[in-house]
Amino acid sequence: MKTDKQLRDEVAEELDFDPLINSAQIGVEVTDRVVTLSGHPSSYAEKVAAEKAAQRVAGVKAVVVDMHVRLPNDDVHTDEETASAVRSMLRWMVGLGEDAVKVQVENGWVTLRGVVDNPRRSYLAARTIGQMRSVTGVTNLIEVSGPKAVGDVMEHIGKALQRHAQRAAKHIQIKVRDGTVTLSGKVGSYAERSLARGAAWSAPGVHAVIDDLEIE
Repeated sequence: MKTDKQLRDEVAEELDFDPLINSAQIGVEVTDRVVTLSGHPSSYAEKVAAEKAAQRVAGVKAVVVDMHVRLPNDDVHTDEETASAVRSMLRWMVGLGEDAVKVQVENGWVTLRGVVDNPRRSYLAARTIGQMRSVTGVTNLIEVSGPKAVGDVMEHIGKALQRHAQRAAKHIQIKVRDGTVTLSGKVGSYAERSLARGAAWSAPGVHAVIDDLEIE
């Protein structure tokens, strides 16, 4: 098993390796294989990239994010300007109008609310807005309409897990109720845990995922 110092060095190297990240602005501490990231990334996209970089390192049990986005002066806009830009991006990049998704912006933090018919559109909306330079954070409260049979949802998730995380699929239990998927069991890494969550979100009719997975 890797020591905390080894994990810290490897996380730092992974941050250096990622071209989206200015590692000089991010601090790394590790205690009992739990990584804490601190500092002030210059965008929300960089903050997310740093979190994912830490999760990619084998042996990391969990990641605590204590980073706060500090936008460069050129990227600072009023909340009204940001809201207008967000609505334009949702319309042109994701195909979602104001009737489908409502936008709220507070100090650069964007909250999305609404109902869509496909979980992929909810995912694309949050990802697209998260790439905007004037955004300091995203809360995605977009729900997915259209109830699906429990068996269909479980089959879809099971097949996705077999494609992307076959070893983990054997140790994951899936429960579905009213469009909410609960994942439990044990996985071997943070990456497998992320794959399992992604498989659950990809199923039609899923509007919430509860992650009760443990990392061995």
